[in-house]
Amino acid sequence: MPVESGSSAAARQAKQKRKSHSLSIRRTNSTEQDRSGLQRDMLEGQDSKLPLSLRTNLLDLFSQIEREFENLYLENIELRREIDQLNDRLAAEGHAFEGSDLTKGALKTKASHSTSQLSQKLKTTYKASTSKIVSSFKATTSRAVCQLVREYVSHRDGIWDLSVTRTQPVVLGTASADHTAMLWSIETGKCLLKYLGHQGSVNSIKFHPTEQMALTASGDQTAHIWRYMVQLPTPQPVADLTQTPCEDDLDFSDKDEADGELEGPNDCPSVRVATTTLRSHQGVVIAADWLVGGKQVVTASWDRAANLYDVETSELVHSLTGHDQELTHCCTHPTQRLVVTSSRDTTFRLWDFRDPSIHSVNVFQGHTDTVTSAVFTVGDNVVSGSDDRTVKVWDLKNMRSPIATIRTDSAVNRISVSVNQRIIALPHDNRQVRLFDMSGVRLARLPRSNRQGHRRMVCCSAWCEDNATCNLFTCGFDRQAIGWNINIPALLQEK
Repeated sequence: MPVESGSSAAARQAKQKRKSHSLSIRRTNSTEQDRSGLQRDMLEGQDSKLPLSLRTNLLDLFSQIEREFENLYLENIELRREIDQLNDRLAAEGHAFEGSDLTKGALKTKASHSTSQLSQKLKTTYKASTSKIVSSFKATTSRAVCQLVREYVSHRDGIWDLSVTRTQPVVLGTASADHTAMLWSIETGKCLLKYLGHQGSVNSIKFHPTEQMALTASGDQTAHIWRYMVQLPTPQPVADLTQTPCEDDLDFSDKDEADGELEGPNDCPSVRVATTTLRSHQGVVIAADWLVGGKQVVTASWDRAANLYDVETSELVHSLTGHDQELTHCCTHPTQRLVVTSSRDTTFRLWDFRDPSIHSVNVFQGHTDTVTSAVFTVGDNVVSGSDDRTVKVWDLKNMRSPIATIRTDSAVNRISVSVNQRIIALPHDNRQVRLFDMSGVRLARLPRSNRQGHRRMVCCSAWCEDNATCNLFTCGFDRQAIGWNINIPALLQEK
């Protein structure tokens, strides 16, 4: 009897395997066809508003998904069987391996290729929510107390900017997309004066350092300087104020209040004619500010330029060009002739006018998206905020790299820094307002719910050091400005 060689036996076994495999595939396909036909018959007997063709397509898609998961399941079973055999062999040879670790490594290697795309999608989808959850668990060293003191409601459209006067009487100014700027009594919330001189959205408002004059920038491509005279009303008792811990507020649904019609403006005097009109820009004037001393002003525009004007003659002194895209903000140093401009080109520029004969400029590329604002502090720092969800603190003496970086879960709008406490207020697109110190440590989050806080994007924040009742103001697209009382414990300020 002839003896079969080893190669012939191996070939016969391989052939039998192929036959059995093809047979199993035919059986599987036949089973799937029977099952899909049965499911289609069930679909036809059910009541649904979807067309039968659409329901059939959905069924086919779900069947494909089921097959993919079934294949993965069978692969995992086969892998586990091979791993068990390998562990038994290693144990017989006297090698000590932990089966659990080996199983994890093998499964991870096999499944990484199959699930990489799904993993990436999940990371992208839940990145924002995950960062929000993680940030909520960050503990602060102490508890700051934030109280909502008063709401300032009369504008007919979103409020872009706000500012507090530097002279007596101390009043609040707001600039709105409804083409008006308003002055408010901080204590009573009453509108004291309306400015109606602009033909477009009022994008910025800043007050003269020593005189009762306001500077407003508008979408009508102009900046106006106008004088005001106001008389403060008798203060009224503040309504029930309960101390609200900033970190424990709840976010309720805001759909019942967000689109409600706000009450009309108070009957108050109005100013319709500007003292000085500054015309040189070819685009929207998005921001403006006074230089130290109040004899010159700087404006920033969507025409990619910032202009320096003489207040007395209203003549253009310098045109600050160099940005590649529209400007978003400008700010002046409180004690020196320095100007910082920010732009959509992801940079901000520092302009130095301290030497009359030399006007230097430095460009800083510290962000990856639009720089929404950059502001000076009383010391030698610049703080910049961006749509890339970061805020960075810079030292004017060494601007190569930031001394602190704050990472958030939402784009940051026009920030402000407290003069005395050196606290940074961050208004966000997601309706939140957060407080940080200059080293990047989070101090507090302002309350936000149906009853208090903003219901739309928060556009700007401004500190007031001269008022004991309200020392922080915020405004947003919900057409209101809010006055807050922020109490930061001394222990936290020292840290």
